[in-house]
Amino acid sequence: MSAAEGSGARLTDAQRLDWLRLIRTDSIGPQTFRALINRFGGAAAAIDAAPRLAAQKGRSLAIADIDACRREMDALAAMGARLVALGEPEYPTALRAIHAPPPLLCVLGDVAALSRPMVAVIGSRNASAAGLAFTERMVRDLAAAGFVIASGLARGVDARAHQASIGMGTVAALAGGLDRLYPPEHAGLAQDICARGALVTEMPLGWEPRGRDFPRRNRIVAGLALGTVVIEASRGSGSLITAKYAADEGREIFAVPGSPLDPRAEGANGLLRDGATLCTRAEDVLNVLMPMIEGGATPQLPLFREDEKVTAAEPLWDEFDLFYQVSVPTTVVGLAFNEPVRPAPSPVSSPREALSGPVLRAQIEGLLGPSPVGLDDLVRAAGAPVSEVRSTLFDLELEGRLERHGGGLISLAPKP
Repeated sequence: MSAAEGSGARLTDAQRLDWLRLIRTDSIGPQTFRALINRFGGAAAAIDAAPRLAAQKGRSLAIADIDACRREMDALAAMGARLVALGEPEYPTALRAIHAPPPLLCVLGDVAALSRPMVAVIGSRNASAAGLAFTERMVRDLAAAGFVIASGLARGVDARAHQASIGMGTVAALAGGLDRLYPPEHAGLAQDICARGALVTEMPLGWEPRGRDFPRRNRIVAGLALGTVVIEASRGSGSLITAKYAADEGREIFAVPGSPLDPRAEGANGLLRDGATLCTRAEDVLNVLMPMIEGGATPQLPLFREDEKVTAAEPLWDEFDLFYQVSVPTTVVGLAFNEPVRPAPSPVSSPREALSGPVLRAQIEGLLGPSPVGLDDLVRAAGAPVSEVRSTLFDLELEGRLERHGGGLISLAPKP
């Protein structure tokens, strides 16, 4: 292996192109990439050897086209993005330490944000107003303490976590290419994130996210952070997949308790039952992570380990069995691996639609739950005029669907 490819120095342009060709080759994922680099000492030698190894197993392997990879690098540069290689100084130290780190990260925004300690904040896409309000308050405190907030740019808790930490540092991991944001209505949010944070992905430009790409994205979110905070996760949700990745990598798991009557709290409550750290305020996170930082306990693993035994537990890539057998399922959490994911309609597609009675009512009922929430937080989450929200709440109260609490808090009453 050349010094540049193994010592933490930056790759040359030629080496970066070789790395891109190797990882963009069909049937070569992070584990095969690392095994090839270990065996042949560099990407250029691996590119020459991999087709021969595949042929010995009766398979064909076509290395990614060099001109196509040059065009990708040029397109990334034109949009102000860059490729950061595993082991380079800018590559996030915590992410480098996971079992299948992306060999190359496409980064758009402030690369310096990747070198600061991070906390992942994730949760329900259909979050309650109370959950969103809690997310905002906790994230602001974590960011004020010096942490960059990592999340997945999804609707609900992810989006609110990014919004609350803009200007202080936030990183969004994407399931598709930098030019294929999901959901697409978060394009403006993504642009704001880049001001003092970054968008990161391992996928090429033009890549529409598919089912397996979201767990891939989740492992990056978990890998970037020293700890993961789960807010309102239903049973079987993607947030729990992220938490599992974090736990598998020995990272800290924090869960915000919720009402046992709210399905959105089942996942977080289950994590607490299984030993996650109870989180009711930012201090619960800081008390655990700050001593780690002060003690220099940032996750560290060697870049490439010659004596490493590559495991067969890698379900997210169709990797060639050049050195080992990989079992690849066809679905994960109900999503077909190779099918493009169609964006679900936004809960409210326009301000005018938000004013219509049935649409606003459905939105308000979705934002309310057993946990009391203030009117201001509800209005903010709904994005509707306060008069319209009050009117909807009045209708719900007449039907016996609304409960009022001290301090002007409200909650949704269970259906009779």
